Amino acid sequence: MLEVLGVTAGATAVYQTMLDHPAFGVDEIAAHCELTTVQVHDHLDELARLTLVRASAERPGQLRAVSPEIGLADILTREEAELAARQAKLAASRAAVTRLVADRAEHRTTHGERLLGMDAIQARLERMGRSATTEALGSQPGDQRPEDLLASRATDAEARSRGIAIRTLYQDSTRNQPHAATYAHWLLSQGGEVRTAATIPPRMVIIDRSQALVPIDPVHHRKGALYVTEPGILAALVDLFDQAWSTAVPLGAAQPEDPRTGLTATERELLRLLGSGLTDDAAGQRLGVSSRTVGRHMSSIMERLGASSRFEAGIKAAHRGWL
Repeated sequence: MLEVLGVTAGATAVYQTMLDHPAFGVDEIAAHCELTTVQVHDHLDELARLTLVRASAERPGQLRAVSPEIGLADILTREEAELAARQAKLAASRAAVTRLVADRAEHRTTHGERLLGMDAIQARLERMGRSATTEALGSQPGDQRPEDLLASRATDAEARSRGIAIRTLYQDSTRNQPHAATYAHWLLSQGGEVRTAATIPPRMVIIDRSQALVPIDPVHHRKGALYVTEPGILAALVDLFDQAWSTAVPLGAAQPEDPRTGLTATERELLRLLGSGLTDDAAGQRLGVSSRTVGRHMSSIMERLGASSRFEAGIKAAHRGWL
């Protein structure tokens, strides 16, 4: 039950036994859980690291179980802090990569090539796919055009037939696009992996961590792209992708709500974007949704907060620690 919080099954059994039988010593716990005393001591060490057990004030030299209301809440708080730190690192990496790619896009070197127009981009993507030997990583923010997905299917099928690992990131909004969801499920059926998040890195395709394609203009990505093989840029792009992948939700899995606030990842990100001063249109573009959808999300959040205006909602959200 507690494995999702990083607690092993054995430690969970010991913790549950201590809650149910607070007077049990190590020998009684071992007998009840069908463990050796050495195993019990190992599990107690694990529980102590997670602050789920503490020294007993009544029985010197023994431990007591911390109530779940306190101990498990502390674990959730630590995990939320770690997630926030990873997201902050991801945001900083995204900004650094954007600056780096923009600087490099101004120059064509032996490690890069400017491609203008969709025909040139598609031709390069096909060559990259054919040359893949191990993996293909992709970040695809925003709406997905049916014709682009159709063009990708043959390339992805060929790559999977050769055992190439494919990992693709889409925005959460893609789950509501029938043609995109159909393609993503087809890719899953071929053995690929697909995850979604409220916001993801700029559009990119990375092959074997040795070559990548990124748009010259992230807003109008169909105008042209930069093909790069320079190790420094590739390392930054791969790191950015890996960070985003680690916090994204696998397609097909339920999108969890924050247990403390009840917010989905999209709602939390929307509050952050609007709180930073973005308009509905700008926030919607970042999330891959329409301004009307932004309005619906905000109406739902305001209702939950009991706020009559966005200004009041912002104050209440900040007061509750939602921002």
